[in-house]
Amino acid sequence: MWGVVSAPGAATIIQRSVAANQRDWLAAPQYEYQERDQTGHGTRTYRVRMISGSPYQQLTAINGARISPSEQLQEKRKLAAAIARRRHETPGERQRRIAAYRADRRRDHQLMNQLTAAFDFKLVGTENLEGRRVYDLQATPRPGYRPPNRDTRVLTGMRGELWIDTQTFQWVKVEAHVIHPVWIEGFIARVEPGTRFELEYRPVSDGVWLPSHYQMQATAKVLFVFSHHDQADQAYYDYRKAGPPAE
Repeated sequence: MWGVVSAPGAATIIQRSVAANQRDWLAAPQYEYQERDQTGHGTRTYRVRMISGSPYQQLTAINGARISPSEQLQEKRKLAAAIARRRHETPGERQRRIAAYRADRRRDHQLMNQLTAAFDFKLVGTENLEGRRVYDLQATPRPGYRPPNRDTRVLTGMRGELWIDTQTFQWVKVEAHVIHPVWIEGFIARVEPGTRFELEYRPVSDGVWLPSHYQMQATAKVLFVFSHHDQADQAYYDYRKAGPPAE
């Protein structure tokens, strides 16, 4: 057993984790997977696959029960229609669809990458998490950090914790929560304390780690009067290397 004394410094751990995270992000479109979305009305499970350059969600289960044969047939027809529609897109339509998907990916990836720029990290030790030895790093807001866009502005009011695998330097878990209000949307809305998110990763194959669980709770004041609450709870599993692209 070994601890902080023999571990790399926090800066080195973060630097190596950024490189590992980048490799995983580049590999992600090569995989299809199952996604289970939890809402106040129950759960819906989808098979997510790439079709002509962007993902498609095919409903497979509701509240843990496989959909009926008639619903399965309906979903197969929807899938066939989506494939046909994408096959007959104009070049401009195809470009816009794929560009929108890639923009979403870049936005999510930038938010994760900005965690390392927005916080100062302190290595507090090593521990076992989900059967793995991990570095435990606490994150506090970095003085002088300037968010590059609206989406990353919320990081200025957050505090977090990051667990990184000691062998691969991949992220195992990240948590962050708002500690003081943050103005967004041109000072129209204010993100309130109580807002938090949690993201977990697991190895899938070939040294690639991809998300296994995402949970978010958000509270905001809109126009100084209205309160807005949002939440998400999504599980990702059964990752498989995708076959030839569906066209």
